[in-house]
Amino acid sequence: MQGIKRRIVYVALFEGIAILITSTSFASLSGSGMDRAGAAAIFSSLIAVIWNVVFNTLFERWEARQTKRGRSVARRIAHAVGFEGGLILFLVPMIALTLRVPLGEAFVMDVGLAVFFLVYAYVFNLIFDRVFGLPASALPLEPRAESEPCA
Repeated sequence: MQGIKRRIVYVALFEGIAILITSTSFASLSGSGMDRAGAAAIFSSLIAVIWNVVFNTLFERWEARQTKRGRSVARRIAHAVGFEGGLILFLVPMIALTLRVPLGEAFVMDVGLAVFFLVYAYVFNLIFDRVFGLPASALPLEPRAESEPCA
């Protein structure tokens, strides 16, 4: 499976499974009912997807204006810190309001989410690629036929 179909299946499965896992985690950690925990999980997912699109668009515009090209370790760290920092700014207040917990507790939950998603993304991608195959960008290049000599 390739292209847009692969991306849609990927996002739907990734976020669907994540919502199930995080809603039960939110419920047990906060003592909230599944209705509030489910809402927090769905809001978290929506915010993360929207922030991903917005942040990456802004980052790539900034990156395009830089004189030094390429993705150095420093630039990759700046990207990761910027994305996660922005996500914390959006998620912590939402978690606190939705689950009716103090901001400090919501922050700890968000840090837990970040650690969970680090592991979850790795495992999910490994399984997804085994079930659906690698994307075209990760497939080995086919050997090129030797070119014929020019006349």
